[in-house]
Amino acid sequence: MKIRVVSSKEEIKSLEPSEKYIHLAFRPSNTDIFSLVQTCPDVKAIQVPPSYIKKVSISNMMLLDMKGIALLEGDVWGHRTEINEYYEIKPEIFDRMKELKKEGLSEADMLKKLGRETELNNDLLKFLLKGKAKR
Repeated sequence: MKIRVVSSKEEIKSLEPSEKYIHLAFRPSNTDIFSLVQTCPDVKAIQVPPSYIKKVSISNMMLLDMKGIALLEGDVWGHRTEINEYYEIKPEIFDRMKELKKEGLSEADMLKKLGRETELNNDLLKFLLKGKAKR
């Protein structure tokens, strides 16, 4: 699964309409999120850094909720957009999730274990565990 990392509001207009998972590395305004949803009508999840998540307006949260778009809190640690505009979640992580589900672990235990093993944040892991993301 690939997450498109968007570093500035100017990049929103250049996104492919088929983008499904997006990380905004800047503090988005109401207009930015509305523009993103218009530009990428198939978006399933938008991830925002923890320092910006509390600044997302209630009206934007309502819009995302109405469209069925998940708003996730988190960062893409160590990613450099000048090298690659996508952050990739490796297929092995999905395989590991299947293994843990077969072992019968609770969601909380899976989140702890996967958090340590993958260094992905809880919001993203919860989203992946719910099966809403495709490889």
